[in-house]
Amino acid sequence: MSDQAEKLRSIVNNLNIPDRTLEPDRSGSARVVTITSGKGGVGKTNITINLAIALSKMGLRVVILDVDFGLANIDVLMGITTKYTLVDLIRGDHNIFEVLTDGPNNVKFLSGGSGVEELVQLDRRQLGNFISNISLLDKLYDVILIDTGAGLSRNVMSFVQAADEVILITTPEPTAITDAYALIKLISRKNKHKTIKVIVNKAESQREANDILTKLTLVSERFLAFKLQKLGYI
Repeated sequence: MSDQAEKLRSIVNNLNIPDRTLEPDRSGSARVVTITSGKGGVGKTNITINLAIALSKMGLRVVILDVDFGLANIDVLMGITTKYTLVDLIRGDHNIFEVLTDGPNNVKFLSGGSGVEELVQLDRRQLGNFISNISLLDKLYDVILIDTGAGLSRNVMSFVQAADEVILITTPEPTAITDAYALIKLISRKNKHKTIKVIVNKAESQREANDILTKLTLVSERFLAFKLQKLGYI
């Protein structure tokens, strides 16, 4: 466990987010980070939650938005039953502030509402309204972590484009690496200047993780003219 904690601390340090415990003035805009993956089951949500807790312990105000439409599970992993979910926000029954729930270590989160068909079928107007709601959190939080679904859907790409930067999670599994590259390719076509930072999860060794990070970086630079940033491994 201590080894995993050390790797997480390294990842937090590589994000270059200032420690606000040393800065009492918290005015300014929130940093929006979308955490995504090409393939499901790579540990994306676990990393999102632990990253949020680590940042909160640094004195930052952190909120997680679970936008894995239809398959959301942040509330399950936290062991918290929420009163409201993303469904209530999309329907217009409650505003963004009312649907937020208290999580561990002062982290706030928005539950996505699992298995709800209307979330899977959001139209552009509904998606646009939700993204507009995110801007309302701008002055209240230092970091907004957006946990997306896996894959190349329009919804995922909308939240990628809405973020200041993207954290891409992959594992050593060949299909996970292939799908990660496919997502990098799509993002690079839409925005050559988007910052993508890569984490290799479930690595058997540092060497294995570094090999994957190096290969992804080299292939992206050679074939996409797109530069990735190595964020670390777990």
